[in-house]
Parts: sequence; structure tokens; C-alpha cells
Amino acid sequence: MEFICEKMDKWKAVSTGDEQFLWSGFHNVELIHYIRTCFRCKHADMIAVTMKHFYLIFLSAFFSIAAIAQAPKNLESELVLLNIKTGKEKIILCERRHFEAPNWSRDGKFLIINSDGKLEKVSISGKKLGVIDTGFADKCNNDHGLTFDGKWLIISHNDAKVSSSGANSRIFILPETGGVPRLITANYPSYWHGVSPDNQWVTYCAMRNGEWDVHKAHVITGEEIRLTDAEGLDDGPEYSYDGQWIYFNSHRSGRMHIYRMRPDGSEQTRLTFDDYDNWFPHPSPDNKSAVYVAYIEDQKGGHPFGKEVKLRLLDVETKEVRDLTPIFYGGQGTINVHSWSPDGRSIAFVRYINND
Repeated sequence: MEFICEKMDKWKAVSTGDEQFLWSGFHNVELIHYIRTCFRCKHADMIAVTMKHFYLIFLSAFFSIAAIAQAPKNLESELVLLNIKTGKEKIILCERRHFEAPNWSRDGKFLIINSDGKLEKVSISGKKLGVIDTGFADKCNNDHGLTFDGKWLIISHNDAKVSSSGANSRIFILPETGGVPRLITANYPSYWHGVSPDNQWVTYCAMRNGEWDVHKAHVITGEEIRLTDAEGLDDGPEYSYDGQWIYFNSHRSGRMHIYRMRPDGSEQTRLTFDDYDNWFPHPSPDNKSAVYVAYIEDQKGGHPFGKEVKLRLLDVETKEVRDLTPIFYGGQGTINVHSWSPDGRSIAFVRYINND
């Protein structure tokens, strides 16, 4: 689906599992100039901000309804294990339904996927191990994962208790085995992507005052710190295993690319320079590389489902990149969150088959 307007130049997206909220906004300077020209109004600044906020609400509702039908009715989902060195794939689960975003357990014994608001465990051999008890959080989206010690599960839950123009995802934590979730981020929308090795901080994409940026919050106190403020969407922030870097993707250049920064937000550095749209970098256990999903075509800042994509591996020091897979049908849900095996030899991802 495409929505085109000559006065719009910025797309932003936030995933809510099977739904995707997309919005596009005017640059304030352009809009203010337009209002002043057309209406000769001294209150152009205030009108521009009001119109932009109204437009955000409208587009969020419009696209959330349209995107519900993104997944084809006869869709098949494949849960795939990929050896990084040999390129050998093993499909451990293939079902005629929509599931997403595998995490590999820290002990290497099982994977976690999400489907229909629930989180499920699947063994490495593909045996279904049941649904994880997440209590009241029964609308989990595809931003979930485990702490480095494997003891805690962090989820992004579309919380019906709150609402906003940018959706209602909030971040919760609970024992890895299941239990009652505890709220970390009171503010919303917030979409989890990373946790510090010492379990003290979570990193996430969040909309605050109409801007999508990378934030971090203290797991106990909930203190929130904004880490990025560049023009355009910043998303997918994930800590490296040594805790020295946070990797993320940003649309600040006009195309989506991979970046990294220090945990305090300093030294923001671009790492990819090709013509793909690059999303969701996941640093390796040895801190030498990062795997990510690359859209073949420009997605205008979004990360939709059902597009031509491939997985790529980035050497974080030399910036050399190589393909891990050929082009396949995927995108949203393929590799949204950390999915490295503990030994760093393999990754897990989801590939889709459209039978319509």
C-alpha cells in the first residue's frame, strides 16, 4: 500500500504485531510557510503544530485499519535456523499461520515466537512447547526478548488501559518461565529492543511529542532517557554483548541505515552505505558483527510485511557486508529482535510463503 502526497516527505512506522501504524508528517517549517502564504496568519506556528498533530492521529487510525489485512489468508510461516559460516538452513517449523520474531534462549534449548498476542516456546528440533504465561499481557507484539542471563523475559504489550495516536505499546518484565508482568515504561508508545548486560537498562523505540527516537529506561526506577534526536525515525536499539555499544537503525539520511552509539548516546556513527533499507541490527556474541534485514526497495522509512528482503552480516569494524540469504518474502516479523544462538554460530529467522 502506498500513500502519496506532494507536501509529505517523512514516513515513520511502528510495529504492533499483526498491525502496523504508519504516519507521515509535514516539516514544520514548510507547513508554517504554507499557512502564512495562504492565510496571512500570524498564528501560523500554532496552527501548523495543531494540524500536524491532527494529521498524525488521522493517519494512525487510517493505516492501522488498512494494515490489519497485510498478511495473506493462505500464508505459511517458516521458522528457520541459519548457520552463519556455512549458510546451511534448517526449517524446524512450518505452519499455515502468521508467527513472528524468534528469540533464541540463552541456554540454546528453545526459541520464543509471537503469534496472535501470545508468546510461544518451540524447541530447537521444532517441537511446540506451549504458550508462555504472560498474565494480563495477552496482546504482545513482536518486540520481546530475554535478559543476558536468561532469567527475565521482556515484552512489549499493546495495553488497552492506555491509548495514544501512536498506539499503546508499553514494556513489561516477568520471569522467563512466565508470571505476572511488571511495568517498566509508564510512557507510551514504547517498543522494546534491547537490555544492558547488567540488566539495569532497557532500550526501545518510543514516540514522545510526535517524534520517534531511541530511549532507555532503568528497569527498577523507570527513569527514561532520550538517546537520539535526529530528524527521522530511530528504531531497533540493541546493546552489544560487552555493553560498549547500542546498535540501531535510523532514517536520518533519507534512507534506513545501520548506526551505533555509546550507551549514553554519544558517538553516533553510520555503519552501512548501500542502496538498501536496513533494519534491526543484532550484534553477535563475539561483538565483531551484526546481522540485520535489508529491504531491496526503498520503504520510505517503514518496515512493512510481505516485501523482498534478505539477511546480511556486517563487520562492525571494517564495515564490510555480505549476504547471508538470497532474497525472500518477509520483512516485518522476520528478525525484529535478537535471535543469535548462544554460541554465535547461528541465527533464527522467519520466512513467509504467500499461497494466495
